[in-house]
Amino acid sequence: MIFTLKVTSLHGQDSSDKWEATLEIDSMSPLDELHFAIQDALKFDDDHLYEFFIARTAYSRDRRSFDDENGELYDKTIADLFPLPERKNLYYLFDYGAHWLFKISKARKAPQAPSPDVEYPRLVSESGTLPRQYPCEDD
Repeated sequence: MIFTLKVTSLHGQDSSDKWEATLEIDSMSPLDELHFAIQDALKFDDDHLYEFFIARTAYSRDRRSFDDENGELYDKTIADLFPLPERKNLYYLFDYGAHWLFKISKARKAPQAPSPDVEYPRLVSESGTLPRQYPCEDD
């Protein structure tokens, strides 16, 4: 089944404006595939560590992490996480120095069968200002 996910920027070194993207991805995709889909939507270089975590807020100490150290980036699928526990959210943290933080939520749209002529994951829409990974560098 294909899930529709909303990715919303919360924090980062160049995140004065909000950015939001809607992605479609196979529910059986592991979390590292979601990472690559978000990186593609952001047009970021994939040159830093990252993790996903479930918590009540983005800064809760009580959190369940999915990262390279515990290997769950490659074992846990999106379907394993949704529905999320009550009053919990899914977050994506990229680059611990720049602290790019995003909230990921499942859209109200019901899961759907994949279309045979569509390649997943895919960016469906985006709004706001696309953040720049390295805003101080000359283009």
